[in-house]
Amino acid sequence: MSDSIVIIPTYNERENIQRMIDTVFSLSKDFHLLIVDDSSPDGTVDIVRANQSKYPNRLFLEVRQSKSGLGAAYIHGFKWALRNPYEYIFEMDCDFSHNPADLLRLYHACHNDKADLAIGSRYVKGGKISNWPWERKLLSFGASLYVRLITWMPINDATAGFKCYHFRVLQQINFDKIQFLGYAFQIEMKYKSWLHGFRIVEVPIVFTDREAGASKMNKSIIKEAILGVWSMRFRGKL
Repeated sequence: MSDSIVIIPTYNERENIQRMIDTVFSLSKDFHLLIVDDSSPDGTVDIVRANQSKYPNRLFLEVRQSKSGLGAAYIHGFKWALRNPYEYIFEMDCDFSHNPADLLRLYHACHNDKADLAIGSRYVKGGKISNWPWERKLLSFGASLYVRLITWMPINDATAGFKCYHFRVLQQINFDKIQFLGYAFQIEMKYKSWLHGFRIVEVPIVFTDREAGASKMNKSIIKEAILGVWSMRFRGKL
């Protein structure tokens, strides 16, 4: 039995899912993998199911009936993981913007260096972004700086979505009180972890823009994040 589960939410990721599954299971550590799919119409689920016999008791699938946001998919996955004896719970994108090999470094930060939450960070020494135009880099860096100024949270990459939680962090967070399910979800989870006093570290990563499939980013998601930060700051609730 592995001590680690990697949660990957998917929607129309047939161009990436096979390679992602094979890559995670080729790593030197035994990770388990949970795919949380929002009923993709492109056949993503069929590919995952076809791989479950190839990777028995390592590859798991949860299919949700509607597409209701990244945060809702992750919360579904977190609840599933907490019902099972995993000590380390990861979240990662399916599009290879997060390098699966960096799972090992995040695991080391929590398991060996005793962090409660390890964040794959673009904005600490050694971290960087590849294949993004300068306007998007500026927007992303500005968003993280904005979050720090409003919330006072000492995290350089507040919007990062590549993370490893020790299970006790997720046990302490009341998912029913999570306010945001889009882009701001990543900020809110870090903010609540920080308010609880957990030890958070940032591990430098190279973030690479997706090469296959379509981005899920849109203006409403960005607007939620901008307004949501103020709500988090003044509510300040656990």
